[in-house]
Amino acid sequence: MALAGCLMDEKLEEEFRKHGIKDSKQITPKRREELAKIIKEKAETFEITLTFPQEITDKNKNGVNLNTIEAQKSAEIINKISKFVLNNPNFDDCQKSSQISEVNKGQGKIKVYIDCPSPNIPAWQRIVENYIKNKENLEIHCEHKADINHISCSAASILAKTARDKEVEKIRKLVGVDFGSGYPSDPLTCQFLKDYAEKHKRDGIFRETWSTWKTACKVKEQKKLSSF
Repeated sequence: MALAGCLMDEKLEEEFRKHGIKDSKQITPKRREELAKIIKEKAETFEITLTFPQEITDKNKNGVNLNTIEAQKSAEIINKISKFVLNNPNFDDCQKSSQISEVNKGQGKIKVYIDCPSPNIPAWQRIVENYIKNKENLEIHCEHKADINHISCSAASILAKTARDKEVEKIRKLVGVDFGSGYPSDPLTCQFLKDYAEKHKRDGIFRETWSTWKTACKVKEQKKLSSF
């Protein structure tokens, strides 16, 4: 799971708009890479966090679901970038955003917009707030489609997506097989799971609590039983 945050002022936000920065899902991989370089060069600061399968599996087994993990990581990014803002008083009007959030500092407050993965926005916002430090300096707003509605969130989604793409490429080199995007909606990914779930079970590339992975393993086990 890749999440990112990006700090910018309104002037830079407008510049990014002219560069064609928008939700990462609406941009080709090649163009995402080009835009990611621009974002990293021009943003005041940025944060990217990667959460690997084993961490997610361990937390899931301890009763922490994926939405809560995303809330924890979202808060981690918000804490780091809001700390940067608070330690740099020259930012009179700045924005921090990510696939998860956008922060706008003005009049002593940082306004935070978070792209919410849950259908229950108020409940998920409360979870995020439980992990945020210095909440008195923040004004937090969760919403759906923030990476579409806010340029700053779009920029951060590009950082997150390109970071994820790099990790997927590492796995592709490890297994020597093209498994597609790694998303369960991808037929190549599903076929890879059917063919290689058992072989690469110990390589740390699968989230064991992922229903798609468990289904693939179950099918493989059924085939073994039927061979007797």
